[in-house]
Amino acid sequence: MRCRTTVTAERKITDWMSVDLYEYQARDLFESYEVPVLPGIIADTPDEARAAAEKLGGVVVVKAQVKVGGRGKAGGVKVAKNPEEAFAAAQAILGLDIKGHVVKRVMVAGGARIAQEFYFSVLLDRANRSYLSLSSYEGGMEIEQLAVERPEALARVEVNANEGIDLAKAREIAIAAKFPEDLIDKVAPTFVKLYAVYTGEDATLVEVNPLVLTEEGDIIALDGKVSLDENAGFRHTNHEALEDKTAADPLEAKAKQFDLNYVKLDGQVGIIGNGAGLVMSTLDVVAYAGEKHNGVKPANFLDIGGGASAEVMANGLDVILGDAQVKSVFVNVFGGITACDAVANGIVQALEILGDAATKPLVVRLDGNKVEEGRLILSAANHPLITLATSMDDGADKAAALAAQ
Repeated sequence: MRCRTTVTAERKITDWMSVDLYEYQARDLFESYEVPVLPGIIADTPDEARAAAEKLGGVVVVKAQVKVGGRGKAGGVKVAKNPEEAFAAAQAILGLDIKGHVVKRVMVAGGARIAQEFYFSVLLDRANRSYLSLSSYEGGMEIEQLAVERPEALARVEVNANEGIDLAKAREIAIAAKFPEDLIDKVAPTFVKLYAVYTGEDATLVEVNPLVLTEEGDIIALDGKVSLDENAGFRHTNHEALEDKTAADPLEAKAKQFDLNYVKLDGQVGIIGNGAGLVMSTLDVVAYAGEKHNGVKPANFLDIGGGASAEVMANGLDVILGDAQVKSVFVNVFGGITACDAVANGIVQALEILGDAATKPLVVRLDGNKVEEGRLILSAANHPLITLATSMDDGADKAAALAAQ
């Protein structure tokens, strides 16, 4: 059975590997792929919102730009019939706290006369190692509730990555989602274009909620959510500009500068390991050990990979020790290509590099290639912060006990 801490970590690591776009960024991306969207202008002040409404003309919608759902219910979406109402709407929305996200920007979008609302998404199905399309004729803003109360109304259609979504597949999806015959050929081309966004931008999620039919008979993507695979960033130099660096966790941003695989968690025991599987196992073991020591938990995921040089170790410790919640650090390394003696030298040199910045106890467990040599190096160093552990369980227990003191 998986530890809840590890499951949470897995979700956070998945999020860390993705770049979630704001709605206005998704709208612009959709437009570049000829997905039908409404005009939209971003505004950072009420005056800018009023100017945007004047430019668009007619009824507009002022929408909070935060990466969280439930904006409408929280007062983050307001209809404005004229520029002055747009000014007042922006004034009310900017600075609003929506589920812990403070609104710093709004999008002023053109209005639409909505006849019906639908739902469509395509995402990476990690469990089945394929793509998956979710869609519903009965979609709209309450799609989560629909999925729980009437799951049969949400069509799940597997998408072969080699074949993708062409018009024939798009029609299959629309039929599965119970679209009536007269709408199938209307929505299918938009499904194809949205899939083009998904593959063309190396996304892990493209979602439209709602996709609407207007009273004029047009299909429009009214709101979009896009998550981009950060691992594919080397193919998309423009993606870096889409990332909101001001919203990033400071420690995660610092680790990224060091090219470290780090994700902050809510705990007291800092974790350093080599290899994602070993680190995830370490999170489990520390969480279980922590139950005996005032409920302390892992403070982070940090995989230093195959290279445990002094510089890499120093950078990792620098990030972890910068977390005020951390009370102890558990270094759990299996020597392979990088032998344990090199790891041990890296730890000793890292502490020398950090100097007075290193103030928290380190529990070190080494195993694998040249483990005895590594342990001898750490013993000879006789550093007051280092405690040697004989096993993973022993190390987790000692680190948890130190954190609880």
